[in-house]
Amino acid sequence: MGVDALDLGPGPLAREQVVAVARDGARVVLTPLAEQAIAATREHIDALAAEARPVYGISTGFGALAVRHIPGDRRAALQQSFVRSHAAGSGTAVELEVVRAQMLLRLRTIATGRTGVRPATAHALASLLNAGIVPVVHEFGSLGCSGDLAPLAAVALALTGEGEVFDAAGARRPAAEVLAEAGVEPVVLAEKEGLALTNGTDGMLGMLVLALHDLAALLDVADVTAAMTVEALLGTDRVFAADLQRLRPHPGQAVSAARMAALLAGSPIVASHRGPDCTRVQDAYSLRCAPQVHGAARDTARHAEAVADRELAAAIDNPVVLDDGRVESNGNFHGAPLAYALDFLAIPLADVASMAERRTDRMLDVARSHGLPAFLADDPGVDSGHMIAHYTQAGLVSELKRLAVPASVDSIPTSAMQEDHVSLGWSAARKLRRGVDALTSVLAVELLTAARALDLRAPLEPAPATAAVRDLLRTRVPGPGPDRHVAPEIAAAEDLIRSGAVRSTAARYL
Repeated sequence: MGVDALDLGPGPLAREQVVAVARDGARVVLTPLAEQAIAATREHIDALAAEARPVYGISTGFGALAVRHIPGDRRAALQQSFVRSHAAGSGTAVELEVVRAQMLLRLRTIATGRTGVRPATAHALASLLNAGIVPVVHEFGSLGCSGDLAPLAAVALALTGEGEVFDAAGARRPAAEVLAEAGVEPVVLAEKEGLALTNGTDGMLGMLVLALHDLAALLDVADVTAAMTVEALLGTDRVFAADLQRLRPHPGQAVSAARMAALLAGSPIVASHRGPDCTRVQDAYSLRCAPQVHGAARDTARHAEAVADRELAAAIDNPVVLDDGRVESNGNFHGAPLAYALDFLAIPLADVASMAERRTDRMLDVARSHGLPAFLADDPGVDSGHMIAHYTQAGLVSELKRLAVPASVDSIPTSAMQEDHVSLGWSAARKLRRGVDALTSVLAVELLTAARALDLRAPLEPAPATAAVRDLLRTRVPGPGPDRHVAPEIAAAEDLIRSGAVRSTAARYL
């Protein structure tokens, strides 16, 4: 069920709520509890601002410049200067859904009442989200420590009416113009607000939540394409039996094996070689061990979900306002917990793709395909079939292996050695997004190839579930025949995967 509006309070967010706001445009409304928490905390900040003693983030400079006490008449300039100088990103604009996710997650931390942001500033951020206004955030600028500084500063800058945004129609325009059209008054930042709007792990967390949402669907699709390939290669379904899986009780493995067994249930192709005349002893690992690999990927995702859920209950800021009004510095903005999870996920993405590529290769090789034509070509030699589609798949797998190299083992000191160890979690998140796209394409090629191979097994018919997925593909891609332009067919298969059509079609048989 979709989320049309999100009541945002001091409590944790659910991952599906983040997706609803980031991708589906769900509106955000601050709850009365959030309003109370924000207002109460701001009273503490105003009291501290009036004191003669310097307090970090309120009446001092920032980072390595925290030793300077800033007089009251210069503090508005301090906040604006902070945001302007920190909005120093470079490169192409990141995806709108990523920016919307990080805007929501920053607003959620504000709603906890731990940051000291004024109610009016919180409402302005909610208004940007609800108006479909998305600040331009650049690819590079976050080291994953002291939060996602440059990406979040770009959002804060837009709140003040500076910088650029994408309007509700997707046009890139000056922020001042778009805010005026939407009736959003630009914010004049007060004490603490520059830091509070930028000191969070929201970009990293947003990308992790979105990747987990996509990966859950892709692992379901990987079970489907693997089952189709097992069938197409005259493999056995006996290895997926529940009693065999219970001997190694990993929960993800059990899920994938049960799904593959159900997808292959009632297959005339499988039944055709089940008898005593079958000379096959064991299938290749890429067929037989699919539940073990897909299952391990599922279990890795469960760990990353736990990390994400903890972050969705966190209040990330520095300094942070405590219940008794104390304002304390801390290191909760460090991105290591997210960076590790983001890097960890890149490994199973690469491995699931690598196994899919090996299955695809077997269907194209006459020495291993058990009677299928070379490269599944209509007239091998004249036609090349899926030969180069496999090249594309192999290139994507190689790219996924490169993307699996962790970012979080690196660090580079900045801010005059004040920030002498950073997480590079933003970098881990960016490469994970590329990995999700690459795995989608790899599975699309296996889907195309397995469906073609199943057609070539006629007059034997596939299982009802795999036949339904093949028939879904046939609404967009014709069956076997002379060579055609393959790139649009790969794109069509990708679209069916991304839309959820492959997953939902298979789910009817599970």
